[in-house]
Amino acid sequence: MKQQNIYITAAELAELMGISNGHAYKLIREMNTDLKKQGFLTISGKLPRAYLEKCLYGFSAVTEGGVAT
Repeated sequence: MKQQNIYITAAELAELMGISNGHAYKLIREMNTDLKKQGFLTISGKLPRAYLEKCLYGFSAVTEGGVAT
């Protein structure tokens, strides 16, 4: 069983949302900018999955133990 990475890449985001890779990179840059303003460290071209879920759905599907509910 493949373990899911805690970060989502632009290619994965593009496939998930049905958008171009360029647009996915743009979204990741915008969300990483928001995270930086909140004092978090970011990785260019990657975004924490939990933050993406919070932005898209208003909550994170990952619990404190790291297990998806």
